[in-house]
Amino acid sequence: MTLKNDRFLKALAREPVDVTPVWMMRQAGRYLPEYRATRQLAGDFLSLCQSPELACEVTLQPLRRYAFDAAILFSDILTIPDALGQGLYFSEGEGPKFRKLIRSAADVRQLPDINVASELEYVTDAVRLIRRELNGAVPLIGFSGSPWTLATYMIEGGGSKDFRIAKQFMYDNPEAMHQLLDKLAAAVIDYLNAQILAGAQAVQIFDTWGGILTTRSYQDFSLAYMQKIVAGLIKVNEGRAVPCILFTKNGGQWLEAIAATGCDAVGLDWTTEISLARARIGSKVALQGNMDPTMLYASPAAIRTEVATILQSFGAGNGHVFNLGHGITPEVDPAHVAAFVEAVHELSSTYHS
Repeated sequence: MTLKNDRFLKALAREPVDVTPVWMMRQAGRYLPEYRATRQLAGDFLSLCQSPELACEVTLQPLRRYAFDAAILFSDILTIPDALGQGLYFSEGEGPKFRKLIRSAADVRQLPDINVASELEYVTDAVRLIRRELNGAVPLIGFSGSPWTLATYMIEGGGSKDFRIAKQFMYDNPEAMHQLLDKLAAAVIDYLNAQILAGAQAVQIFDTWGGILTTRSYQDFSLAYMQKIVAGLIKVNEGRAVPCILFTKNGGQWLEAIAATGCDAVGLDWTTEISLARARIGSKVALQGNMDPTMLYASPAAIRTEVATILQSFGAGNGHVFNLGHGITPEVDPAHVAAFVEAVHELSSTYHS
């Protein structure tokens, strides 16, 4: 199927485009009233994720409102730990929780092997359905959490302010932590490849909590496993390259190491100046980012000014995918998202002449 709009994939390949492509992390989510209505119909968040039809619906909702240059599969980064029997559930206002925790080497050894094709079939079914419904309008992005990020949730039992338990486990039981990360990396490879074969045209690895680590620990316990995943991914499908984006929140100090993994693009949060990132690694990979998500609470005029500033910081040339530096937050006015997307497309054309 021919893509009607492939500027996102072209930008990831650092090929010429007419305007800078834009999408938004968590673009299918709680800031949209139609999403909230669909979630209410599903009954709870996990049921929404596990229904291919409803996951397809919420994936498409933002594309009906905005001229995004890519769709991203609606799912959750914690599907793999759930398939491993950790008992994922969501408490209202508290985020994800697990009923079963990893607290010892024995707990790691007892984790089962999972068959992605059967146990996460609802995800690949959603990918196939979304691709069919997109009908070539824009590319579809698949995704997974990084092994380190998944491990932190499995050990902590949920989110954390300091990740004390996960980091203590890493320091006291490094062998067990490596065994856990090895298992998770293998599962992520299978999971992302299954998404690619089902129709995902690019994939992103969300290393949400890599930035809490020291440089040595990041290299050993996070980046090494993402590099293993990149090496194990399907590189071409449907006659076209399938690019991989790595995003480590608060990872700006490690850009060169991230770019050296073999990924096609590096995601930037808002703490990294994009001009400096381009000077450091932009000749090797595309860059994705990096507006502060809270900027979307500002006026449309202020949003437009910030978009112009980031575009100017990146400068002329190829290899930039505009995005937020992290996910959009629920209280944002949907009209501000429209101002954001329109500003990116309107103001970026002069950088691609």
